[in-house]
Amino acid sequence: MAEGDEVKRAITDRNGLPPQWPTHRHTPEFWEHLGRAIASFGFLEDTLRRGIFAFTGTRPIPPEEAEKAVAEWGKQLERIMTAQLWNLAKEFEEAANSNPNNSTENIGELVAAIKEAAGLRNTLCHGSWMVPDNEGKSLPRFTKKDRATGNLVQFESKVDIEFLSQVQAHVTDLICSVIDTVTHMGYQFPGGAGPGKPVVKRP
Repeated sequence: MAEGDEVKRAITDRNGLPPQWPTHRHTPEFWEHLGRAIASFGFLEDTLRRGIFAFTGTRPIPPEEAEKAVAEWGKQLERIMTAQLWNLAKEFEEAANSNPNNSTENIGELVAAIKEAAGLRNTLCHGSWMVPDNEGKSLPRFTKKDRATGNLVQFESKVDIEFLSQVQAHVTDLICSVIDTVTHMGYQFPGGAGPGKPVVKRP
């Protein structure tokens, strides 16, 4: 702007915005499926925390190391309460592999699938959704840093209700697989009422 040019100031006319702006161009069904997919990721995080609790709480400890182990266990449980999905998957893998009673052979594959899904979770949660096309597909504007290369990567796939339904079903399968790693050892999954020994005996 050149010196002396008139400054044309403005503010947003909030009363003139369409109802439910800026989400007004997508159908309620789209937002419902998006919400269900995102909520499923939250349930996956909670399930991983419970799985970590189960694996770390049932790991055999020599009596002479019990006091130190309990103190460290408390710190670990406190740490995972605020950890997010990718780090929870890492903690879960370490907890499962450090427990000699673990009877699930493909823990590494399961964790790799969870870490891959974590990237999609961030897109769904933090992306800015563009106007849908004639097929109801919308491109979330989201940029992330590639962990391997350090390069910035943009999400390039358009998303519709079918895509979101598939994501939600995939996350449900991951949740069930995490639960199975605990129940396959013969323990009840924490918070569940299935067969097996409780991880913590109630008085």
